[in-house]
Amino acid sequence: MRYTDQPSLPEWIQAAYETLETAYTSETDELAREAAHEFLLTEAEQIETDADATYVLDRLLDRGWLYEVNGQLRKTD
Repeated sequence: MRYTDQPSLPEWIQAAYETLETAYTSETDELAREAAHEFLLTEAEQIETDADATYVLDRLLDRGWLYEVNGQLRKTD
Protein backbone atom coordinates (compact mmCIF):
# COMPACT_ATOMS: atom_id res chain seq x y z
CA MET A 1 0.00 0.00 0.00
CA ARG A 2 1.18 3.49 -0.80
CA TYR A 3 1.67 5.98 2.02
CA THR A 4 -0.42 9.12 1.67
CA ASP A 5 -2.34 11.31 4.04
CA GLN A 6 -5.54 10.08 2.38
CA PRO A 7 -7.51 7.03 3.49
CA SER A 8 -6.47 3.83 1.76
CA LEU A 9 -8.23 2.78 -1.40
CA PRO A 10 -11.02 0.21 -1.15
CA GLU A 11 -9.79 -3.36 -1.23
CA TRP A 12 -11.38 -4.08 -4.64
CA ILE A 13 -9.46 -1.19 -6.21
CA GLN A 14 -6.21 -2.35 -4.63
CA ALA A 15 -6.87 -5.86 -5.99
CA ALA A 16 -7.50 -4.40 -9.45
CA TYR A 17 -4.19 -2.53 -9.20
CA GLU A 18 -2.36 -5.74 -8.32
CA THR A 19 -3.90 -7.35 -11.40
CA LEU A 20 -2.93 -4.36 -13.53
CA GLU A 21 0.66 -4.58 -12.29
CA THR A 22 1.01 -7.90 -14.10
CA ALA A 23 0.49 -6.10 -17.42
CA TYR A 24 3.70 -4.16 -16.88
CA THR A 25 6.71 -6.17 -17.98
CA SER A 26 10.41 -5.74 -17.53
CA GLU A 27 10.46 -4.46 -21.11
CA THR A 28 8.11 -1.55 -20.48
CA ASP A 29 7.18 0.69 -17.61
CA GLU A 30 4.14 2.20 -19.29
CA LEU A 31 0.81 1.19 -20.77
CA ALA A 32 -1.57 3.10 -22.97
CA ARG A 33 -4.62 4.10 -20.94
CA GLU A 34 -6.86 2.22 -23.39
CA ALA A 35 -4.73 -0.93 -23.01
CA ALA A 36 -4.88 -0.68 -19.21
CA HIS A 37 -8.65 -0.25 -19.40
CA GLU A 38 -9.05 -3.33 -21.60
CA PHE A 39 -6.66 -5.34 -19.44
CA LEU A 40 -8.73 -4.58 -16.34
CA LEU A 41 -11.92 -5.61 -18.14
CA THR A 42 -10.51 -8.94 -19.21
CA GLU A 43 -8.24 -9.87 -16.31
CA ALA A 44 -9.51 -8.29 -13.09
CA GLU A 45 -12.20 -10.39 -11.40
CA GLN A 46 -13.71 -7.42 -9.61
CA ILE A 47 -14.15 -5.33 -12.79
CA GLU A 48 -17.42 -6.02 -14.57
CA THR A 49 -18.16 -2.91 -16.62
CA ASP A 50 -16.42 -0.16 -18.56
CA ALA A 51 -17.45 2.22 -15.79
CA ASP A 52 -15.69 0.04 -13.18
CA ALA A 53 -12.44 0.05 -15.17
CA THR A 54 -12.63 3.80 -15.72
CA TYR A 55 -13.36 4.38 -12.03
CA VAL A 56 -10.37 2.26 -10.96
CA LEU A 57 -7.96 4.05 -13.30
CA ASP A 58 -9.27 7.46 -12.21
CA ARG A 59 -8.86 6.60 -8.51
CA LEU A 60 -5.36 5.19 -9.06
CA LEU A 61 -4.39 8.38 -10.88
CA ASP A 62 -6.04 10.63 -8.28
CA ARG A 63 -4.21 8.90 -5.43
CA GLY A 64 -0.84 8.79 -7.15
CA TRP A 65 -0.58 5.03 -7.63
CA LEU A 66 -0.28 5.74 -11.37
CA TYR A 67 0.61 8.83 -13.34
CA GLU A 68 -0.14 9.69 -16.95
CA VAL A 69 2.19 11.13 -19.56
CA ASN A 70 0.92 11.61 -23.12
CA GLY A 71 -1.80 8.98 -22.69
CA GLN A 72 0.61 6.45 -21.19
CA LEU A 73 0.13 5.19 -17.64
CA ARG A 74 3.17 4.62 -15.49
CA LYS A 75 3.41 3.10 -12.03
CA THR A 76 4.82 5.17 -9.22
CA ASP A 77 7.39 3.43 -7.07
